[in-house]
Amino acid sequence: ESCGCENSGGEIIEPIYILLTGRATKKHNGIEVPVDRIAVEAARNYIDQNFKVLSSDHIEFDARIGETSTDLKSIYDKEGAPKSNDTSFGVGHAPLSPVEKTVRTLEKVLHEKIEAAGEDIKVMGLRTEDKLKLTVATAVIDSRVTEMEEYQETVSKIKELSREHAEKHTDLETEVNVNTADIIEDESVYLTVTGTSAEMGDDGSVGRGNRSNGLITPHRAMSLEASSGKNPVSHVGKIYNLLAQQIAQDIHEKSGEYAEVKILSQIGKPIDKPEAVDVETSADRELVEKTVEKKLENIQDITDKIVYGELKTY
Repeated sequence: ESCGCENSGGEIIEPIYILLTGRATKKHNGIEVPVDRIAVEAARNYIDQNFKVLSSDHIEFDARIGETSTDLKSIYDKEGAPKSNDTSFGVGHAPLSPVEKTVRTLEKVLHEKIEAAGEDIKVMGLRTEDKLKLTVATAVIDSRVTEMEEYQETVSKIKELSREHAEKHTDLETEVNVNTADIIEDESVYLTVTGTSAEMGDDGSVGRGNRSNGLITPHRAMSLEASSGKNPVSHVGKIYNLLAQQIAQDIHEKSGEYAEVKILSQIGKPIDKPEAVDVETSADRELVEKTVEKKLENIQDITDKIVYGELKTY
């Protein structure tokens, strides 16, 4: 949409469509569990609590959640640590590099400090020797800018804040480019009603975005598991990715050394007894082994922290 001098914002004329899918247990001990209704209510609440302008009224929710398989249900019937419901692996590394820290934390800074910045913010960092190039795409909320000039001022603020943030976390000479697809003379700019590109022209799916550490890191080991879409009790696609990050972080904090951790599961085996744990680090071997053992002993703490919102997967 184009910028008008008295722009009060556009309107959503066709709702965003969100399909909630997956598998769940819909009956427990003879009691029906309204999984679809719970999922839709949770999704509506999340939208209403976490977005500046986008609301659940802008969205059509559809739940098509199926019943989980009988053999996977059985992994919950045993005592002790839950049994893994998949053969998969998780990875994590620590510490983050200065560029990774910059990219990881910039979105929150822009969202909090710039009123017109929506939630749809994408940051790409490219380091070449002692230079850093940041490409930042930020959906600007149309009702919070009144004219093209104010839109351009918002883009300039994003650029300056991004440069300051990079200089705070790195010693690199930084170049920042913002909303590079804009064509100002045609008034074709990244202006949105809701602060997200989901309202028009973009689709999303769980697992296509950031890994569980909040980054996409092509020069690091990564798992392709869609961690946010996995259950927090027995699915190692969620648990092992978070566990690997915690182990790597603990090793770094105790030794000062870089650590990269990979953990492999086998379906049906207890999650506290992985098939393999591989740690690449210069830290002392005994320290590494003790750290891994302690984290595995307390692996169910991860489930509790996820449930209570203390751990994120994006």
